[in-house]
Amino acid sequence: MQHNHISTQFDAQLEQVRNAVLHMGGAVEDQLSLAVQALESGDMLLIDQVLQVEHQVNSMEIEIDELCTNVIARRTPTAIDLRVLTMVVKTSTDLERVGDEAKKIALMAREFYKSGNRDMPRYAEIRRISAIVIDMLRQSLDGFARLDAEVAPVIARRDLEVDDAFQAILRDLLTRMMEDPRAISATLDIIFIAKALERAGDHAKNISEYVVYMIKGKDVRHLNADEIEQAVNS
Repeated sequence: MQHNHISTQFDAQLEQVRNAVLHMGGAVEDQLSLAVQALESGDMLLIDQVLQVEHQVNSMEIEIDELCTNVIARRTPTAIDLRVLTMVVKTSTDLERVGDEAKKIALMAREFYKSGNRDMPRYAEIRRISAIVIDMLRQSLDGFARLDAEVAPVIARRDLEVDDAFQAILRDLLTRMMEDPRAISATLDIIFIAKALERAGDHAKNISEYVVYMIKGKDVRHLNADEIEQAVNS
């Protein structure tokens, strides 16, 4: 009976940790969406909201780290449970870094519009990349919630799509700067924004890979999409 009681408490703590990660993920997803909206509109109030959420996300990361530390210290988890807790900590770290990229986008949007710019070069491509990255993050969190490793190869392929789109934007904007030196400042802003989105996509991919490790015990980092799919299905 005592063992069952302890086991029940442990399961409840694991569920608390899991819910904390999902809550943080929802906040980060909102933060990134707000940053992209601010980029389109130049709305300074939206930019302020992104910065406010940044503080909340940082606090959530600290809270999750403390929860995991307490569980490990008090419950002496099994190897499998310790693996889950370790991946939870890594997931919260990647979520916090997505929040950092959202903050960068918001700050770059503020500088872009404060400089008097109105027409954002390659904005259609930026919007397309942002839509893919936000959906990647949503899928990764859904995979975390449902313990579904099969999202990992899907997200790995979408990450390649984001990488290709970023390279296309980079080539085009570098050409633009060479042709018109007056456009260098505004063009660099867009390159930094595109890079922030590309990095956010990398973090979403990382989260999906952590899910594979939690479920399968297989480290699929640095593998391509086909290799990840093989690892998930074997």
